[in-house]
Amino acid sequence: MTQQESPVIELRNVHKRFEQHPDLAQRLLALFGRPITRQTVHAVNGVDLTVSRGEVLGLVGESGCGKSTLGRIVAGLHNQTEGEVRYQGRSTQDLRGADKLDYILGVQMIFQDPQASLNPRQRVHQILGEALKVHKLAPAAEIAKRIDQALSEVGLEREYRDRFPHQISGGQRQRIGIARALMVSPKFLVCDEPVAALDVSIQAQVINLFMDLREQHGFTYLFISHDLGVVKHISDRVAIMYLGRIVEQAAATEIFARANHPYTQALLAEVPDVKRRGRKFTPIQGEIPSPLNPPSGCTFHPRCPHAMPRCKEAVPELKEIAPGHWSACHLND
Repeated sequence: MTQQESPVIELRNVHKRFEQHPDLAQRLLALFGRPITRQTVHAVNGVDLTVSRGEVLGLVGESGCGKSTLGRIVAGLHNQTEGEVRYQGRSTQDLRGADKLDYILGVQMIFQDPQASLNPRQRVHQILGEALKVHKLAPAAEIAKRIDQALSEVGLEREYRDRFPHQISGGQRQRIGIARALMVSPKFLVCDEPVAALDVSIQAQVINLFMDLREQHGFTYLFISHDLGVVKHISDRVAIMYLGRIVEQAAATEIFARANHPYTQALLAEVPDVKRRGRKFTPIQGEIPSPLNPPSGCTFHPRCPHAMPRCKEAVPELKEIAPGHWSACHLND
């Protein structure tokens, strides 16, 4: 990327909070003087990220850390509570008309559960051709040709175009989900745990498909996963997320060779490795805290073996500890 070229996606101090709205019972009790207590989920807390053209950024963390919410914000499915999302140098909140449509179509999302993300009442050709018809992106005579081309790119035969989602396997459904994204010629793909629901042998095929598509089309990816082993094979850079915050970020080779943050080190220690098959497996102690009431200071301190009194009081800043390697830990001070 040249200095003049803007990142495809840039996040600036992005926050996302979900507030619980009072139900009918709470509203009735409020009429009799009982106060309504609103609970707030702090899903994303001050995230800064950039993804350059042609890059694959792996976003890793345990379930509940906010990585899927962040992916949906990037794809425009959620609006951020605070902060700014920029697409090709422009704030998405400022986009209108054709520019807004370019963002909507240019950033596509591939979901974790291929069964839930496909309409069970539509045949494959209806699923794939819907966006082209709705947005009038191709004349009717070309849609069938575009559908066959997309199926071919994801390794499926033309005969699949007339099947329903329940008539094909999980791996094939995920390929349909990828083909659906390809139909609108996107620039950026948000891949939310795209292989987590698949068998291990099928996972390898789908990961290879992502790598082939990147080479053919120059796609840019935000690849979300809880599996560092998967991320290692596909990512150029890796960002580690814990309870709504980015705690470490660096090139993939740097993360796997010289992880700095205790949370990243703990995640790497849990990755299966035949070279360490005789070791005693020790999981990360404790469970991820509730985003309804995140811990003060460093949110990882209740589980961190190196926690100090300062960790409970002050939020560590994400600092550059080496060229291109950022970490948020008081141990670096």
